[in-house]
Amino acid sequence: LSNHDVVRHASRLMLPPGTDTDAWLLSGGHAPAVDQDAGLRRARAATLLMLALPGSSYLYQGEELGLPEVADLPTAVLQDPIWEQTGHVRKGRDGCRVPLPWTTTGPSYGFGAGGAWLPQPDSFAHYAVQAQDGVEGSTLELYRSALKLRRKLLDGEELTWLEDTPPGVLAFARTDGWRCVANLSDAPMPLPAGEPLLASTPLPERGVLPPDTTVWLG
Repeated sequence: LSNHDVVRHASRLMLPPGTDTDAWLLSGGHAPAVDQDAGLRRARAATLLMLALPGSSYLYQGEELGLPEVADLPTAVLQDPIWEQTGHVRKGRDGCRVPLPWTTTGPSYGFGAGGAWLPQPDSFAHYAVQAQDGVEGSTLELYRSALKLRRKLLDGEELTWLEDTPPGVLAFARTDGWRCVANLSDAPMPLPAGEPLLASTPLPERGVLPPDTTVWLG
């Protein structure tokens, strides 16, 4: 979903289809503006959907903290050669490479004794490992729960796409006995029968699957 060459998916998934990400980065992330809370919900839902698929999964550093793209890096601090090679037309990939926050304070939020080689925004304190470790519902704990549960659940490489779903709902059944249901619409949907094993956002009431939410059902 993310890597060191693309806009982090916690921000990218909120951009309108067809958005020129180079132009968006040049605007400092203001045109269009991104709702980071909504972007994090979509990112968490996308993660549970991806981790339910067969095969190997790859996680990019920082996504387990829910880090968004740092789109407003000043041009004076850019280090990606793309910035110079394109004649300052593309800011490059530095926005997804800003060092991770480990602690909620410090010159580099715990990344090292000195300042980070790319400036970390003040908001990184909220995403820091220290702020999320052991906190129920945090993105870090969601990733930990998902990876632990995935090891127990995955016992085969086959799945069946479920066709009898409402518009905007993507679902498949695993041959190892569980299902993944993702509500990609902007409205609540009925939750299929089954025991919820893990959800990307809290389920507000029994039988309802909120928008931008993925659930694993046993």
